[in-house]
Amino acid sequence: MRIALDAQLAVGTATGIGVYQRDLARALGAAGIDVRPLQFPALDPWRFDRRVLWDQVLLPAFAARSGAQLLHAASGTMPLVRPLPTVVTVHDMAWLRVQSHTRAYARAYFGGLMKRLYRGAAAIITDSAFARDEFLTLAGARSDVHVVYPGVDARFAAIERRPQARPLALVVGTVERRKNLVRAIETLAAVPELDLVAVGPPTPYLDEVRARISALGLGDRVTVRGYIDRAELDALYAEATLALVPSRYEGFGYGLAEALCAGLPVIAARSSSLIEVAGSDATLVDPDDAAGWIDAVRALLADRDAAEARAAAARARATVRFNWPLAAAACTTIYRRILS
Repeated sequence: MRIALDAQLAVGTATGIGVYQRDLARALGAAGIDVRPLQFPALDPWRFDRRVLWDQVLLPAFAARSGAQLLHAASGTMPLVRPLPTVVTVHDMAWLRVQSHTRAYARAYFGGLMKRLYRGAAAIITDSAFARDEFLTLAGARSDVHVVYPGVDARFAAIERRPQARPLALVVGTVERRKNLVRAIETLAAVPELDLVAVGPPTPYLDEVRARISALGLGDRVTVRGYIDRAELDALYAEATLALVPSRYEGFGYGLAEALCAGLPVIAARSSSLIEVAGSDATLVDPDDAAGWIDAVRALLADRDAAEARAAAARARATVRFNWPLAAAACTTIYRRILS
């Protein structure tokens, strides 16, 4: 079985979808699949025009020449002209739900156009039951929508926890509006013994975040690091006291899943897929409940040892649930069904 895999978003500073592409390719290869990652490193995947060029011209051309039997469009977008049967991973339906503040042409492409193109997919994969239900609601009912939880890199399970004496909150994810970083900043203002580090690529929303940090006088307690390398990220997961995941909308929530696998106590938003991914292993608070976030943080800090013990038990469960060999096996079953 020869599978062409769109891996363009794994070029350069990979965020959630790029990590998904990179790790899925490795897991499929480890499972014995002849996987052929498709990339063009000279093309910036984060410029809109270059993304369209990749999706609609280069990706189908590369797929046609790859010798593969099937294309897995793993970035959430797919080409209009498809030289091979195409499976698409729809990570979320955010462009039709929570991106009204973005440019109209981007909403039209990633939202409206993709909704129509999905009809031509041989099968749909979603990262969660929540994302599946969103797809069925917004893109139309079909019987071949499969929930496959992404795995989390096994290195997170191997991180040795060594929390700092002074409490530190970690927020991981692209700094964009739906991720709701301002909620974590405002929580910090009411918990003076806590510092915060935010990690992830910026968007224009960062200006709003910085303005709120300044207004609350938190400049010496908040660090916005941007994109960092693996070693730095792993060190933060080892040293932080807790992870905060205040996002209003996620199709999966890598920040939450990675924190659970790394053994961090987690407070997350009671929203979207985060409810499903957290299960009973994180404290959930409404994303707009300011008092609830403050109370949850204070309660966790009041007994850090107990929080660490609960997180250790959650870690054991999370590393089983978010497992790349299982995800690769599920994808392989879908591929075989289509090719047969």
